[in-house]
Amino acid sequence: MSRTEGARLFREAWIAGVRRHFPGEPKPGYVNPWEETPEWERAAAGAVHEQVRQFLELSEGRAGRLTREQKGRFVATCWTAQMYRHFEDPKPGYVADWPDLPGWQRETDADIFEAIERDVS
Repeated sequence: MSRTEGARLFREAWIAGVRRHFPGEPKPGYVNPWEETPEWERAAAGAVHEQVRQFLELSEGRAGRLTREQKGRFVATCWTAQMYRHFEDPKPGYVADWPDLPGWQRETDADIFEAIERDVS
């Protein structure tokens, strides 16, 4: 899978997770289609997809045995690193630690890991 395809898979999993877990109506930017996603966000999504894919492959699929929380934490940590890569002084919400993320976002991050896991298997 190309990095662009991986980024799109990540974005689609994000949108599906937001629609499933966000309380009420999400901000339009949370669910914008791929064509309206900023370039930095596309690049970050592609990088995180690649990190999760490699993690799964290098563990010979055993990373699938992680708890749902561990899967979500991995995605969140990879995303935070990308925010520091793309922004000199990122918004606090972009780099919040796992316990400080809203529940809907933690669930969505776990959904993203599991979507990539299904695609890799």
